[in-house]
Amino acid sequence: MTTSSVRLRPKNVWEVFRVFLRLGVTSFGGPVAHLGYFHEEFVERRRWLNDREYADLVALCQFLPGPASSQVGMAIGLQRAGLWGLLAAWSAFTLPSAIVLVGFAFGVASFGDLSDAGWISGLKAAAVAVVAHAVFGMARTLTPDAKRATIALLSLIAVLLIPHVAVQVIAIVAAGLIGLVWLRTEAPDASEPMKHFSVPRPVAIGSLAIFGALLITLPLVVAATGNSVAQLFDSFYRAGALVFGGGHVVLPLLEAEVVGTGMVSADAFLAGYGAAQAVPGPLFTFAAYLGAMNELGPTGLVGAAIALIAVFLPAALLVIGVLPFWERVRHFSHARRVLMGVNAGVVGILAAALYAPVFTLGITSPLTLAIAAAAFVALRMWKAPAWAVVIAAAVLGWLLL
Repeated sequence: MTTSSVRLRPKNVWEVFRVFLRLGVTSFGGPVAHLGYFHEEFVERRRWLNDREYADLVALCQFLPGPASSQVGMAIGLQRAGLWGLLAAWSAFTLPSAIVLVGFAFGVASFGDLSDAGWISGLKAAAVAVVAHAVFGMARTLTPDAKRATIALLSLIAVLLIPHVAVQVIAIVAAGLIGLVWLRTEAPDASEPMKHFSVPRPVAIGSLAIFGALLITLPLVVAATGNSVAQLFDSFYRAGALVFGGGHVVLPLLEAEVVGTGMVSADAFLAGYGAAQAVPGPLFTFAAYLGAMNELGPTGLVGAAIALIAVFLPAALLVIGVLPFWERVRHFSHARRVLMGVNAGVVGILAAALYAPVFTLGITSPLTLAIAAAAFVALRMWKAPAWAVVIAAAVLGWLLL
């Protein structure tokens, strides 16, 4: 089946939505774990991408500002079913946690602090297994020789010793430069056609133009009008557009935008952040909670919708704008050597993340280690689907912890 026939069949949009919806309700553990879930689903099981293509997407999204795991999901949806596929992937992966957090904002807080709940501990242990499974699978393909394994090791050491998001970006850049001068060029696989993202060049350029225009003009509109809707949209758009690494990295900027301006109280911010740790999907859906809690208006469902769209819009515009050009560049010989190094660096960064924060937060007792080990064997040896492993781990955690 050709890529053109794939993107013209509407049922593929539903397929993308269905798969990402299941991931949206089972993908606990944060952005690194999400990349593990995606690898298991789209590389290991469905084979929509191979290891190298997937690693290329991960590497690119690490460079782009915004939530990296959500951008990878958007890119997969875009490749599979065009722009509607991107929208289907984003909405299905994002809405489950957003709905739960908006419900929490409306007062569904009777569960109290869930951070020590047994089923949450089981989910964290499952995330350790999912990430480990992804790292092993990617390492086998992307670091098959001593040189690339060494690049991965150097990236791992750098990120572990200096745990800052800027170091991750520097490590990826350094890995690419090492690959350019040290690695031999791999010949492109003639049997593998170039991926087509079904985005016309004018649309891609227009998306990049809109991204920059909104970043520049929104603060001017707010300053000129004082409009509360524009202020809410600008605050969350800027957070999504200027933060690299996503996830927890966006929290300081969001706190400054909403607590510092009086939109949300400090206590409400911390309560929502605690709730966000107990839901699946991207942490950026915390924006929906903050929009619903906005005391300056708009608030409720309207505020939640504005904040949620605004914080993810930069990521979507960048994916649409950058990917069509990226897919052409990555097939040039010099670019392939850079990508070989970058992919090895990504393996090292994911391996570092497997230790901290995934392992350090997920393995808190011998029982959680046992659950993680069992989940890893189920994924690796029995080829069990990730969603089933996650549910089983949650049940075990509820029963045993």
